[in-house]
Amino acid sequence: MAGLSHPQATWDKRFSTPDYVFGEEPNAFLVAQTAASGQGRALALADGEGRNSVWLARQGFTVDAFDFSAPAVEKAKALAAKHRVKVNFSCTDWQAFDWKPAHYDLVAGIFFQFATPDERTELFGKIKHALKPGGTVLIQGYGKNQLSYNTGGPGKLDHLYDEDLLKHAFDGFEVQVCETYETSIEEGAGHSGMSALVGFVAKKP
Repeated sequence: MAGLSHPQATWDKRFSTPDYVFGEEPNAFLVAQTAASGQGRALALADGEGRNSVWLARQGFTVDAFDFSAPAVEKAKALAAKHRVKVNFSCTDWQAFDWKPAHYDLVAGIFFQFATPDERTELFGKIKHALKPGGTVLIQGYGKNQLSYNTGGPGKLDHLYDEDLLKHAFDGFEVQVCETYETSIEEGAGHSGMSALVGFVAKKP
């Protein structure tokens, strides 16, 4: 989860620690929704220290991943080596990433909520462009009620999700999961405690 509009130096400093800020275990929503699939090409965007991309590779996906923080990407590479899997890591931001058309069976975005609303619209467009017909987008993010918890996330209301926002962004997709819920998560020091979450899974026509 690297911030998409957050100052580069802030994230580089945050990731420049031996500890994995968001832990080494994959996001629970990602695991629940993709554990049975394990096929094809996957992209993990704003992948941070690699916990989600490495898990996808361990399930049998061919995985690309990017993040704009060099310290995070180095830790992600170390995590992939630890688990003896290959992930094609890129140190880049989402604007400069090579979004190949109709290339991925799965695009996973986990807590990438430092994009402004305008940036988010453009980014969602790139996700749609990069998915194969029949490919799946999976998004986990913080919901509007997260401001009352202070357990992670951007702290800006217009950066948070609700179900209508995601359904509208992926209009025409076959929505498989769209849920708002509150639960306690433990993802390293970065995400810890009761949280308001939105989970979204949809298939490109």
